[in-house]
Amino acid sequence: MRLRALRDSDVSQIGQWPPYPGDMEQMDYALREKGWLEEFFLKPDTSCYAVEDDGDLIGFMILAKTGERDAEFRIALRTDKTGLGFGKSITCLTMQKGFEDMGLSRIQLIVRKNNVRGIKLYQRLGFVDRGECQKKIQGTPVDFWLMDICREEYAGLTASSADQK
Repeated sequence: MRLRALRDSDVSQIGQWPPYPGDMEQMDYALREKGWLEEFFLKPDTSCYAVEDDGDLIGFMILAKTGERDAEFRIALRTDKTGLGFGKSITCLTMQKGFEDMGLSRIQLIVRKNNVRGIKLYQRLGFVDRGECQKKIQGTPVDFWLMDICREEYAGLTASSADQK
């Protein structure tokens, strides 16, 4: 699996992905017109990456600067690639890129309160709950948890991970 810069052709391809099913259906807007890609793709101080697995576009991730050394993280996977461990790998690559390559001090995210798999994943990877918020998504109020991880926490995790090898 690898990250590379997101291209215009990727944005078009992502817009054609099948919709998310069941309990993930409400997250489908992120892939569509007026979704995340339209909001962030050409935004200054934002890095958008395609995620490929064996040359196949399986997802994308965004790191949007929110301050001098802070960024917000967003991730989306093609529906047939959810639940297979790609989210963990992409999140780890994102932390590495943000802290090691971009010199960030903090990476933050919001996660829907009903996204139990996502919440557990972020907690396992060292993200810390920082509160909650509500945002309107396509006119509907949605409840989120605020989470973040700081460079020091990330460094401690990677050091303990290296010690265990």
